[in-house]
Amino acid sequence: MAHDPDTNAAAAKLTGTAGSILVKKGRLVHSIGPDESVYAAVAKLSEARVGALLVMEGSQLLGVISERDYTRETVLKGRSSKDTRVAEIMSAPVVSVELSTPLVECMRLVTERRVRHLPVIEAGRVVGVISIGDLVRTIVSQQAETIEQLSTLITDRYPT
Repeated sequence: MAHDPDTNAAAAKLTGTAGSILVKKGRLVHSIGPDESVYAAVAKLSEARVGALLVMEGSQLLGVISERDYTRETVLKGRSSKDTRVAEIMSAPVVSVELSTPLVECMRLVTERRVRHLPVIEAGRVVGVISIGDLVRTIVSQQAETIEQLSTLITDRYPT
């Protein structure tokens, strides 16, 4: 897979961990059971205004179901969303990270594994989810801070 050098350079300067994103965005996790209908999953995605749900059985993470899974595995294959179970179309195994995973590694995972959502695990339990959107917002924010610092450094008057 070819990598964009500009994206790699931006990601290489990314600081923080998966936990640092959760501190800002919160730890709310939207989930659904594996035996629920795909129709129920799509309704929940719409209601929560998210692109993916974790598929959970109790506290056990089984998979992820996304809008992309719905489109590819239900709509394009002519399946009925009311008759198809989440377990039949979910993505598994799940690519996940820990609270301490550096954001550079998170960015590498979403890029190389082609996933958009990373469940965050602590002591074997899901404690949050970070998305590629969260990572991009963090990169933009960190770059804006760097630009501001450089601008201040360049434009500040030198003492006379």
